[in-house]
Amino acid sequence: MALASDQPLSINGSNAFSPGIRSAAARHEDDRGGPNARIAEKLRQAGDILAAQGAAPYRVAAYRYAAGSVRALNEDLSAIAGRGGRKALEAVPFIGASIASAITEMLATGGWRFLEHLKGSAGPQTLFRAVPGIGPVLAGRVWETLKLDTIEALEVAAHDGRLEQVRGFGHRRAAMVRAVLAEMLGRVRRGSLHRNEEPGVDLLLDVDREYREKAAAGQLIRIAPKRFNPKREAWLPLLHTERGSWHFTALYSNTARAHRLGRVSDWIIIFFHEDSQPEGQCTVVTESRGKTAGRRVVRGREAECLQYYASR
Repeated sequence: MALASDQPLSINGSNAFSPGIRSAAARHEDDRGGPNARIAEKLRQAGDILAAQGAAPYRVAAYRYAAGSVRALNEDLSAIAGRGGRKALEAVPFIGASIASAITEMLATGGWRFLEHLKGSAGPQTLFRAVPGIGPVLAGRVWETLKLDTIEALEVAAHDGRLEQVRGFGHRRAAMVRAVLAEMLGRVRRGSLHRNEEPGVDLLLDVDREYREKAAAGQLIRIAPKRFNPKREAWLPLLHTERGSWHFTALYSNTARAHRLGRVSDWIIIFFHEDSQPEGQCTVVTESRGKTAGRRVVRGREAECLQYYASR
């Protein structure tokens, strides 16, 4: 299915807050700028991709307005976050809790998982390159040797000695990576969701049902992921949907582990946020054991899923 088209939005013509699609020259200036410019460009990309994928116009506008607001700032976002954390970021015009959470992640890791999934480019090498002391070559070696998928898994490997087995990593470099990751992940964890800020498992399971039904019926747009897709085919279905004030984006888990275990179409990744809540994500799978065996469950919230099914 072809991606939907969308007209650029604007506010009283072209100015610093115009959320319309920007020129290549302007994007090049962002690439050369500081953290504000780079984060603004990522927010703009998210808005443009969501527009092309047919997401709700106000959701598209939220990212585009936020991008314009960030570009217009006279102070670095890193300084604002350092002074007051996520709450200080929320005081910036057009920055709500969800986008503040995304900015916190970008400041900490240099990447934004939600955008990488939208672009079909989510991959561990991209994440690992953002860690000081790990460039493109070492990032590739870490992936090839240890088959890690997340920054958190890299942190574990840095502590249990596996990272030192990768060519190019000695004791000193591994120690430096441990220290850097402790700081990076500490920032992300300080801005992470509390359980009472997440949608109920009933909503998550319903989004999971909608995604799997529409994917099976061929009713969803499809993107061409850059990982595990040598022919660059647009095969990965993607859903944008809402439940009340919650916004959801769902797609199959295109990870090395999912492919290795043959669970790509079983493991569903769901991103979620409310305008007043930080961005979060979860994975829904078919349980293989216990009282919920054969049923869909939200990883990490199995007890709630059991209660949900018992009440039906």
